[in-house]
Amino acid sequence: MRKEDCFYLGKIVSKFSFKGELLIKLDTDDPEHYLEMESVFVDYNKNLVPFFIEKSSLQRSELLRVKFEDVENEEDADDLLKCEVYLPLSELPPLGENQFYFHEIIGFEVIDLSFGKVGKITGINDSSPQALFEIEHQDKQVLIPVNDDFIDHLEKENKKIFTNVPEGLIEMYL
Repeated sequence: MRKEDCFYLGKIVSKFSFKGELLIKLDTDDPEHYLEMESVFVDYNKNLVPFFIEKSSLQRSELLRVKFEDVENEEDADDLLKCEVYLPLSELPPLGENQFYFHEIIGFEVIDLSFGKVGKITGINDSSPQALFEIEHQDKQVLIPVNDDFIDHLEKENKKIFTNVPEGLIEMYL
């Protein structure tokens, strides 16, 4: 399995018990959706390695407590700490009409209702508290917050996102 064919589910952040149980901090708004998983891919030594799940449960709201097969003690668990966890893209839950996953909209054209054609989305910067569309406009980068208030509508079949951003936001990058 290649990383390009997967989505980031979360990160193994700590051990839970001396029996090899681990806590995965999930990167999702719907952690309950991931309670019935049979397996995950763990980014271990720069390879995606499948791990089968014996049991899992939610701890608080964003932590998934898992017991992997063949992870029997603290030493085994220590080896997996800070590893990222992935699932195949086919495991993503379906979304509504005007909703999207970040990976789906790379290459979409952004058209602002006031400004007009802004450019193509080249990436999503989600390293800050507010995720940002990274848009290529005439060899310059324009950043628009990924915000429901700024997204007018989406045409997935035409690969277009229509925005309505505050006046001057796009122009400040040009």
